[in-house]
Amino acid sequence: MVTFVAAIILLILGYFVYSKVVEKIFGVNDENVTPAYSQADGLDYTPISWWKGTLIQLLNIAGLGPIFGAIMGALYGPVAFIWIVIGSIFAGAVHDYFSGMLSLRHNGEQYPSLVGRYLGKSVKAVINVLSLILMILVAAAFTAGPAQLISQVTPLSYMAAILVVFAYFILAALLPVNKVIGKIYPVFGAVLLFMAVSIAVGLFFMNQPIPNLTFENLHPQQLPIWPLLMVTISCGAISGFHSTQSPIIARTMKKESDGRKIFYGAMILEGIIALIWAAAGMTFFGGTDGLAQALTEGGPAGVVNEISTSLLGQLGGILAILGVIILPVTTGDTALRSSRMMLVDLVKQMGMKVDSYKKTVLLTAPVIVVTFALTQMDYSFLWRYVGWTNQVVATVMLWTGAIYLLQNGKFHWICSVPAMFMTSIVGTYIFYAPEGFQMAFESSMIFGIVITLSVIFWFMLQVKKSKNSSFHQLEKVAS
Repeated sequence: MVTFVAAIILLILGYFVYSKVVEKIFGVNDENVTPAYSQADGLDYTPISWWKGTLIQLLNIAGLGPIFGAIMGALYGPVAFIWIVIGSIFAGAVHDYFSGMLSLRHNGEQYPSLVGRYLGKSVKAVINVLSLILMILVAAAFTAGPAQLISQVTPLSYMAAILVVFAYFILAALLPVNKVIGKIYPVFGAVLLFMAVSIAVGLFFMNQPIPNLTFENLHPQQLPIWPLLMVTISCGAISGFHSTQSPIIARTMKKESDGRKIFYGAMILEGIIALIWAAAGMTFFGGTDGLAQALTEGGPAGVVNEISTSLLGQLGGILAILGVIILPVTTGDTALRSSRMMLVDLVKQMGMKVDSYKKTVLLTAPVIVVTFALTQMDYSFLWRYVGWTNQVVATVMLWTGAIYLLQNGKFHWICSVPAMFMTSIVGTYIFYAPEGFQMAFESSMIFGIVITLSVIFWFMLQVKKSKNSSFHQLEKVAS
C-alpha cells in the first residue's frame, strides 16, 4: 500500500513540478492570439474554457485505455506502478503537451502535418497513412466493444447496437465541437474520475492489502516485462493516440498558458486512473494468478464489473456499465472526428478546396465505411494491432518535439531521451510480438538495439547540423 500511495504522490508532484519545467522550456506567451479566435469557423475552431477543455481532453485520450490496459498490465505485478509513474511524468505528459502546444502554435495543425513540418515530407507520408489506420482501428475497436455489451444488457442485437453507436459517432464527428463534445463530455469526464476515486477509496477497506513494490516479474505466463509492459499499458503512461486528439482541444484554447493544465494535467489524471485500476486488478483477486483467471473467464470488462459491483454495490454496477459503454464510445467518436480533420488537412495540402460543410461530410464518408466494415472483425484481433501502431505514433511525436526544441535552441533532452527509450520499445516489440515477426526474444532485442542506435545516430547528425548552423549565424552577425 505504501508503494501505491507514494506513486500517486509522485504523479501529483510531477504535475506541480516537472510540468512547469516543460512549460518554461517550451515558452508560452498569452499575448499570442490562439486559433480558436484567429481561425474561428463555428465547427472545430471555437473557444472553450480550460476546465472544460481538460475534462474533454481526459475523456478523449482515456476511454477504457487506462482501465483495460492497466488491468492487463497488472499481471506483471507492482513493477507496473513504476512504468505508469515514470512513463506519465517524463514521456506521456511531455508527449501530450508538445502535440497540443505545437498544434496550437501552427493554427491547430493535425499530427501528420506537424510531423512533416519538423521531420520532413517522407516521414509525413508514412505517418499520414499510419495515423489514419490508427484512428480507424481505434474507432472500430471502440465500436465493437460497447456494442457487444449493449446487445447483452438490452433487447438490441449486436448489429442494431453497432448502428446505434455509429449514428452517434456520425453526429459527434460532424456537429460543431461545442454542440455535443463541449456540453456532455465534461460530465462524462467527471464520471470517469468519480469511478476511479471511488475504487481507490474502496481498496483501502479491503482485507487484502495493495502489494508493495517488487521488481520481480509476477506474470503467470512469465512474458517479458520489456517491451511488452510498455505496450500493454500505453494509455496511462504514453499513447500516440493522444497526439491525434490534442489538436481537437488546441483549436478551442483561449490562451497558451492553459496548455499545461489541459495537456500535461489530463495525462497525469489518466496516469492516476491507470494506477488505481492496476492496483485494483492485482489486489482484488489476491494476486496475478487470480487476476489471470478472472481475465480468462470474463475478460477486462468482466473484471471491471466484478471489482466495481463488489466494492461499490449497485452504484458500482451502474458505473461499470457506464464505463464499458460510454467511455469507449466517447473515444471512438473523437477518433472518427480526428480522421475527418486529418483528411480535410490532407486534401487542402494537395491543393483542393474544402470550402463547404457538404465537402466535409463527403470526406468523412470513406472513413465511416471502412470503420464500419472493421467492426465485423474479431475485437481482440483489432486491439492487438492498435498497440504497436499506437506506440510508433507516440515515438514519432516525441522526435518531432525534440527537433522543434533543437531548431529553436532549446533543451531538447526532455523530448529526445523519452524518444530514444520509446524507439527501443517499438523496435524490439515488432520483432517479438505475436502480431509482429514472432522472433526469439534475444534476436528481437538485437534488432531493437540496432534500430535504436541507427535513430540516435540520425539525431546526433541533426544536433551537429543545428550547431553548425548556429555557428555560421554567429559568424555572420560578428562580421
